[in-house]
Amino acid sequence: MSLARPTPDPAAPRFRVRPPAGWINDPNGPFLRHGRHHLFYQYNPAAPVHANVHWGHASSLDLVHWEHHPVALAPTPGGPDEAGCWSGCVVDDDGVPTAVYTGVDRTHTGLGAICLARAADPADDLLIEWRPVPDPVVSEPPAGLDVVMFRDPFVFRHAGRRWALVGAGHADGTPSVLLYDCEDLTDWRFAGVLLNGHDPVAADAFGGKAAGWECPHLFATSGGEHVLVVSLWDGAPCSTGYLTGRLETDGEGGLVFTTRFGGRLDHGRDFYAPAVRQDDDRALMWGWSWEARQTPQVLAAGWAGTLTAPRVVDVHPDGSLRVAPAPELELLRAPEPFTTVPGRRVPLPPAYDLTVTAHGRTAVTLLRAADRALTVVLDPVAGTLVLDRAGWPRAGAEGSAPVTVRVPPGPGLTVRVLVDGSLLELFVADRATVTERVYRRPDDVAELEVDGDAEVTGWEQVPPRRG
Repeated sequence: MSLARPTPDPAAPRFRVRPPAGWINDPNGPFLRHGRHHLFYQYNPAAPVHANVHWGHASSLDLVHWEHHPVALAPTPGGPDEAGCWSGCVVDDDGVPTAVYTGVDRTHTGLGAICLARAADPADDLLIEWRPVPDPVVSEPPAGLDVVMFRDPFVFRHAGRRWALVGAGHADGTPSVLLYDCEDLTDWRFAGVLLNGHDPVAADAFGGKAAGWECPHLFATSGGEHVLVVSLWDGAPCSTGYLTGRLETDGEGGLVFTTRFGGRLDHGRDFYAPAVRQDDDRALMWGWSWEARQTPQVLAAGWAGTLTAPRVVDVHPDGSLRVAPAPELELLRAPEPFTTVPGRRVPLPPAYDLTVTAHGRTAVTLLRAADRALTVVLDPVAGTLVLDRAGWPRAGAEGSAPVTVRVPPGPGLTVRVLVDGSLLELFVADRATVTERVYRRPDDVAELEVDGDAEVTGWEQVPPRRG
């Protein structure tokens, strides 16, 4: 079955992971098994609103052909996840795919329990049926730390053992990531606070504006360091950040993460709760992009939210983020690029993949109406990319102010633009991303105009032919 059914809604992404209808938020448990990519996600199958949280499930053999599967996890009446099966991960536990997730009971105080569910048939590569373990492996946060937010387990291996991170916030407003030893997935031992908001690199990178760190994820870099990814929560989703550093054992049964560099993970308004999958040769990341239009429009459409394109993540030698679209996305390109003519406007399709390399200050227009335009201005000498989104205002702290991304200056600056319906993703010089939702209005015209010294290549994104 196709993951995204045909819809008359032009805002609906066609090629990103999203359910046919209902609500989607955090990606959960990206998992590779026998050559098949699995993605789970928080899902309300009944309505496009944030409630009744299940785990949806999709899988693919190539990261572009996605199949929608039955719900993987559902709340258990009277169980520790009665009020929802919230964020977590999927790991291989001695050959048995196992979901490790946040269960919330009927009191719904914000303090989740850590729950397990196992694949009913480990030999089934589609992983269709899951069986929850009746009792949580961690029923409450560790004592003595005044934890008021506790959720989103992430399990990984380091130094020959299995560990888990849990996102937390404390009563005094300090965010943290808690560490557990879980070599035996049914027997967890609290191993201390891995990192908190008082860390000077974290405080400088994140501005101290989060009361809790949600969805902690960790991946190893090609240079031997690690990257800690957190989602900043201040009573509501705020932004996302990353910290680069060294992960080492502390000699006392725990781990120490020594930070070196930090920054914002995505510079747009519409990206949160990313999940990372560590492969032998790379790390892949997906994020959640929420709806930015009014509730009546969302209810009328019948769907809400999408996952982003998969991103390959690593770090540069200076510790800053390295990020690029997964190369498999090139399978979505039409057989021939569309023609671009300097100084002339070229119609843009509903989904496209565009690369612009500027050798001087260059303005790229993607969408326009009589009194507004969506533009990207590249300045390689200044080392800046500016996204002007003033024609598509948004309530809130970030409003419609331009987004400015800074990169090292040089003779050229490249941006890759992925557009799929209302989802806009900019990849800036393999150092930064900007994720925005842009909804075309009746008088908007999607057309490309490039003003400056630049090389431009674009492809329509089309359903790929199976190999």
